[in-house]
Amino acid sequence: MRSRAPLTWIGAGCAAALALLAAAFAVVALALSEEERAALSALLASERAPLLAYGLALLMVITAAVAHWLYRRYPLAARQLAEEARVLLVANPEHSVSTTGAAELRELAAVINQLAARYRQSERELDVRSAEARARVEEERDRFAALMSELSEGVVVCNTDGRVLLYNARAAALLAEGADSRKSNYAPLGLGRSIFGLLDREQVAHALDKIHQQFARGSDRPQTRFIAAAPGGRALRVQVTPYLAGAERQVAGMVFTLDDLSGVLGREDQQLRLLQSLATGARASVANLRAAAESLAAEPRMEEAQRAQFVGIVAQEARALTERLNIALADYADALKGSLTLEDMRVVDLLAIVRRRLQDVLRVVVDLEPPAEDLWVRVDSFGLALALSSLAQRLHTDYGVRRFRLRAHARGRFAEIDLVWLGTMVGSDALMLWEGEPLTSGAEQTPLTLKDVLQRHGGEVWYQADRPRQTAWFRFLLPLGEAPQPTATQRAVPGPRPEYYDFDLFERLDTHGALAERRLSSLTYTVFDTETTGLEPSAGDEIISIGAVRIVNGRLLKHEVFEQLVNPRRPISRESVQVHGIEAAALAHEPTIEEVLPRFHRFCEDTVLVAHNAAFDMRFLQLKESKTGVRFEHPVLDTLLLSAIVHPNQESHALEAIAARLGVRVIGRHTALGDALVTGEVFLRLLPLLAERGIVTLGQALAASRETYLARLQY
Repeated sequence: MRSRAPLTWIGAGCAAALALLAAAFAVVALALSEEERAALSALLASERAPLLAYGLALLMVITAAVAHWLYRRYPLAARQLAEEARVLLVANPEHSVSTTGAAELRELAAVINQLAARYRQSERELDVRSAEARARVEEERDRFAALMSELSEGVVVCNTDGRVLLYNARAAALLAEGADSRKSNYAPLGLGRSIFGLLDREQVAHALDKIHQQFARGSDRPQTRFIAAAPGGRALRVQVTPYLAGAERQVAGMVFTLDDLSGVLGREDQQLRLLQSLATGARASVANLRAAAESLAAEPRMEEAQRAQFVGIVAQEARALTERLNIALADYADALKGSLTLEDMRVVDLLAIVRRRLQDVLRVVVDLEPPAEDLWVRVDSFGLALALSSLAQRLHTDYGVRRFRLRAHARGRFAEIDLVWLGTMVGSDALMLWEGEPLTSGAEQTPLTLKDVLQRHGGEVWYQADRPRQTAWFRFLLPLGEAPQPTATQRAVPGPRPEYYDFDLFERLDTHGALAERRLSSLTYTVFDTETTGLEPSAGDEIISIGAVRIVNGRLLKHEVFEQLVNPRRPISRESVQVHGIEAAALAHEPTIEEVLPRFHRFCEDTVLVAHNAAFDMRFLQLKESKTGVRFEHPVLDTLLLSAIVHPNQESHALEAIAARLGVRVIGRHTALGDALVTGEVFLRLLPLLAERGIVTLGQALAASRETYLARLQY
């Protein structure tokens, strides 16, 4: 949109001309005699008065034309030159400023282009000198990428807020395999996204709690693991290791190592089949051995031939039994490897975690009787903590218990863990009823039951009471674990830490504070575009394609995109087909907008939306709110308006014109994803130009956008 300044200049010129005429008329009038004034009055009243008016009007037109001509030659041309020079300096070094306006400004533009050419030459020379250094960095990056891609385990690295900073292809495959990307609850893995969309928040928080407990115990290599269900239903073993930074060794991030448990589950099934095979195959041989042994013992004076026959039976059955055992062990050797979900853990750490959970969730007082330091149990700590918390919540809700005590001690090959309370005796059948009900923790409910937890541990629980002392408790009987054996460590050789590649991955993302106050460079964006059946959303036109790409940390992530055709269930205008080339026949079997919008909303989660002429696209989304139940309440930035902010004196703010000014190559125009990619590149080039004008926060960008002409566009 062109500036209002020309109108201002023309008006000012006309006003100046009128002022000069009025001043001249006043001076002349004061200098005239009485007779001359009378003659002038007669002239103004005569038939020549219209000629004077026409002359005055002609003078004003000539004055306006001269003012407009002068404005275009000097102020307007100077402002355009300044805007283009700023583009050259900040956004597009290959740009050449236009040589329009007065001769002096054309000469200045030529000098600016000469300086730009010399600057570009210097930049090319600098690029040549730094090419070798960049090549070394790229080589290290390629090595790191190759190493990550070849790992058999999935790796996801997050900061302490759970934002994904790094992941490899194996992790993406494990978390996506079997998941239905067409469902609205599908959460893709991507940079800047939250890990809590893929892994249960409670499990991750519990893992961090255990790591902090290990820190408190003085461990220098804390880690833990848990079993999680991937979005597709696949069982994953997740190992969590903290990343420590700074002189104080504070937790700066988390490294999640993911492993598919399909093979382990298969081995567990093998273990069951092994036991069944041994039981079935050995039963007959053992019965024969027992019968032969009993016969030999009952008849000590048995004839030698008969005794030899029984001894032969014993030897034959023993060999057969040994052979069956060897075959079974060979066939099911993998089934003898370790437990699926249990790990060895110090009881004092386990009780500390349970105590904190009870205090945080129920807001009750929990006393702790410190158990022996060397007491270890083999447990699924998340499941057991959930079970104890759920029982305490039942007592708190149903019986009003507000104070608990935790204690534990060893008994033979087991550990007894007690949840103790005072004063209230529960019914003898209460525990039996609670065993089969889903466990609850605060307002959350899980499908896991107390019986499931006990079966997983091979443990038991029962209710006991000391009525004279008005004390009762639930006692868990769990298998003892083994303390890790100390290993000899070799002192590290002093020297510099090896450098691999610095991605700055663990620098904390700015996700705090009011959104409007956050810097534009710190935000995560979803740049999107739509193709439609026509240009009138309020008249019934529909979306037929949505394309989107994400911007994280100032990078356009071309591999993290959303692209979907949509069945509009109505004809497409011939004019629209000529623009985007999408025929109605190609959309017949595509999902409807009611299916697509919830998925797109999930893709845009926790981001700022960016589009070119966003009012048009947002109107289509708003009209579908009632049918889909999806509201796009994200902040929206429009590259059309942002361009008008940084270049108010340019002739055009069409996407192609902006891309040409900023040096963005246009590919795939008039496809939703292609336009989204171009818009994303344009948006990144506009950010430094906005910063040049002091617009650095989201709130400032939105406020400046509302002040432009183009913000008045309605659809």
